[in-house]
Amino acid sequence: MKIYILILAILPVSIFVGWIYFKDRYEKEPPIKLIEYFLLGILVSILAIVLELYFSKLNIFSGTIGALYTAFFVAAFTEEGLKSIILIPILLKDKDFNEKLDGIIYSIFLSLGFATIENIIYLMRERLDLSFELGITRGLISIPSHIMFAITMGYYISKYKFAKDDDKKNKYLIYAIIMPILLHGVFDFILMIGYRWAIIVFIVYIIFLWKINLDKLDKYTLYSKIRFYKRKNKSRKGDKID
Repeated sequence: MKIYILILAILPVSIFVGWIYFKDRYEKEPPIKLIEYFLLGILVSILAIVLELYFSKLNIFSGTIGALYTAFFVAAFTEEGLKSIILIPILLKDKDFNEKLDGIIYSIFLSLGFATIENIIYLMRERLDLSFELGITRGLISIPSHIMFAITMGYYISKYKFAKDDDKKNKYLIYAIIMPILLHGVFDFILMIGYRWAIIVFIVYIIFLWKINLDKLDKYTLYSKIRFYKRKNKSRKGDKID
């Protein structure tokens, strides 16, 4: 049965790994490098588990305040904060980070490594007869949400790296850290409050989350395409390529 749980936990992650890998079609990242970021995400997940257990024990609140504390501090701040603290300095030094789309790609691979461990733990703790339903739910909602938070983080890391204005660079770095925390916190809080109307708010929020982040991904994919063909045309003409 453990094999069944592992397959259920890993299969949706594998699908999204394939999706984002083929999304980066013009200047693909080295597979070994993508694996490294995925494994880094697993490490971040283990660190997050330890911190979340500790912070959960400090929760003296109940009701809405307790939900706010758990959603924004225990979950969002810990998970997205750890991701950013570990990802940003490593990614900015990476020689393969040479175009805007790369920031999103590497951020997503780290988050998928994170989501893999989280998914396995959730499914292992669930009753076997309910594990399939939970696996489907997490595959359709939870794992994609990690991807959306990762797109936001990677988008602003790229804006920071390639911005020429120092004032804007500082702003983008702050956004890369803060925005995923806020998006994640709202996501978890809506799920935790338990009001009947929350499901409607949650559906609207999911649509919003997907729309703004897939637009960011498409924008940088287009940049990658334009950059690729510009370099290709220069190469054909014998011009020096920047």
